[in-house]
Amino acid sequence: MYLPLSCQFSLPARSHSVPHVSTQFSTALGLPEPTRTPLLTGSDPEQKRRELLSYFCQTFDLYDSLFDCLADERAWFNKAIPLRHPLIFYYGHTAAFCINKLLAARLIDCRIDARIEAMVAIGVDEMSWDDLDETHYDWPKVAELRSYRAKVRARVIDFIHRMPLSLPIDWQSPAWVILMGIEHERIHLETSSVLIRQLPLAWVRPRPYWPACPRGRHQMADVPANSLIPMAGGQVRLGKQDATYGWDNEYGERHLEIPPFKASRMLVSNAEYFAFVQAGGYDQQQWWDEGGWGWCQYAKARMPTFWVGDPAEPEQLQLRLMTERVAMPWDWPAEVNQLEAAAFCRWKAAQSGLPIQLPSEGEWALLRNQLAGDQPDWIDAPGNINLARFASPCAVDTCPQGDFFDLVGNVWQWTSTAIDGFDGFHIHPLYDDFSTPTFDGKHTLIKGGSWISTGNEALKSSRYAFRRHFFQHAGFRYLVSRYQESVIVNPYETDTLVAQYLDFQYGPPHFEVANYAKTLADLASELCGNHQRALDIGCATGRASFELARHFQHVDGVDYSARFIDVALTLASQDSFRYAVPLEGELVEYCEARLSSHGLGASEIERIHFSQGDACNLKPKYDHYDLVLAANLIDRLREPARFLRDIAPRLRSGGLLVLTSPYTWLADYTPKANWLGGIRENGEALSTYQALQRLLAAEFEELCPPRDVPFVIRETARKYQHTVAQLTVWRKR
Repeated sequence: MYLPLSCQFSLPARSHSVPHVSTQFSTALGLPEPTRTPLLTGSDPEQKRRELLSYFCQTFDLYDSLFDCLADERAWFNKAIPLRHPLIFYYGHTAAFCINKLLAARLIDCRIDARIEAMVAIGVDEMSWDDLDETHYDWPKVAELRSYRAKVRARVIDFIHRMPLSLPIDWQSPAWVILMGIEHERIHLETSSVLIRQLPLAWVRPRPYWPACPRGRHQMADVPANSLIPMAGGQVRLGKQDATYGWDNEYGERHLEIPPFKASRMLVSNAEYFAFVQAGGYDQQQWWDEGGWGWCQYAKARMPTFWVGDPAEPEQLQLRLMTERVAMPWDWPAEVNQLEAAAFCRWKAAQSGLPIQLPSEGEWALLRNQLAGDQPDWIDAPGNINLARFASPCAVDTCPQGDFFDLVGNVWQWTSTAIDGFDGFHIHPLYDDFSTPTFDGKHTLIKGGSWISTGNEALKSSRYAFRRHFFQHAGFRYLVSRYQESVIVNPYETDTLVAQYLDFQYGPPHFEVANYAKTLADLASELCGNHQRALDIGCATGRASFELARHFQHVDGVDYSARFIDVALTLASQDSFRYAVPLEGELVEYCEARLSSHGLGASEIERIHFSQGDACNLKPKYDHYDLVLAANLIDRLREPARFLRDIAPRLRSGGLLVLTSPYTWLADYTPKANWLGGIRENGEALSTYQALQRLLAAEFEELCPPRDVPFVIRETARKYQHTVAQLTVWRKR
């Protein structure tokens, strides 16, 4: 099969008289329903192949048409804002992404242009509003990138024709890689339009097939007043449930119980937001959090970024759109960053005496449930979304959706929720850095889509998050609510030692060797006759402590490393902890330790107390134990004999001291003079086991013969430590 020539074309000129952008593109392309993301299901693979081909062609040419709005060479090569690459990068980036992902998936075996595919491979996620990237690049010429994109288009079309295809499409399907490239380009369709909006007006030009809304109320008195509508609370299940392409952070689930709240009927309009500006909101630190005030001062902000003019003369204010400037439409939604939206809410709360705040992701989901259906079901889009109406926002009372307006569409809606993975989150191996860098508590979710949101972006399940100072086509609605969700900051731990211990204690078994911490805890619990109090000294990230809590009424988990204790406490508070294990070189595998996956939960957690402590200098409160477990500890102590001497009084009569160690004595940890064994004494070999028998004889009796307990620690994908520790058990006399 080969692509018919009719599918390869350039966009013709369009008339302003055509009101629906998506209709224009479907007419130009001759493709049905071009901006609906395809279902992954179906009964006819060849029909699905044609659907994917149409979706790819429409996306590729839609993206090209956006760059027709650039009217000056400087628009391509000068940064719209210091925090982003110039637009020439993004023009090539989405095409190179397709090739790079097909290569990574081993679905093609050669590049088109290695230089371009390296130069435009990686975008920018700045760390802060003042994180300037002064790197200079020798960017390709526009004509060179146009030629490159044409070659990519032909290569991908040929691949779609030839790829094996069975239904439903899943993560392993070659078609998933194609959808990944398509949806990635649709994301950059929107983000590039924001950059175009931030270029000098003289460098851009309106295009008839990107028509702005021609209507807007230019008198504030004509703008409808916002109002509050009560919403019943209820249970919300977050997580993708539809049969469409999704990014990895959409999968899994989270269940929330949302109390009743009130929500603004409309998005906050320019007129409503102007009251905050007029009240000196940008001059008063009390309305901003620390980061917001820092941005406000750095940016010298006096009003929203896309407003043009002097706020002291509101009748002269204008609004910058993507390619033009218009008299201020006071009834359009105010487009601001999350810092500004949150500041407005604090100000309005003070004015009204009500607990006004931005919605959480769960509260937005309850609102979204008022609107039936989703993008693949739409015959006509229910709002200013999916390129169905305008290439700009429109009035906040244009698109009714039940009791509200703009539950979806017009502009994105900022939330108060920092993005994180749901329960069951897994990283797609072909795009392992799509979501994980944003799980840092600094990237806040936007919901609902904007006028230019198409494909996955227009879905109910979509989850996109940006740093709070970031500008998108985004506004907000506010709630009267006291709901405060749990703040989850769960990035991936990359410290090698911490990640190694997490994998050792909570990761999968290797070479059929049982989990070491669980084996020791189970054995110690079986041998111990009294299950009141246990001490896990040198607990690391806490797995043995959690396992001991299945049997003992109280467990103290103590480690010298505060970092290890922080990890154990985090596991106890939020069930999971993410970590990255090296595979080879710079490559890592993203993993997650989860208590619940090991059958550990609230009943165990409530019995444990984790704290930092020195095994050789424990506080007096650590006493009256029925069991002390010291796993792989004594050969890592500076004074192991002191530890053994001091631990005896902390055990009750009949209590057990369980020691394990591979006896790997190293001067880095223990001065050689303090080694218990592995030395010659008076010319005779002295093993550590012999030394233990001697040191413990006065206070303990040996309960059973020593035994070997193996364990495996993964270092990389192909390097493991396979070690055998000796376990000895001592009962206090």
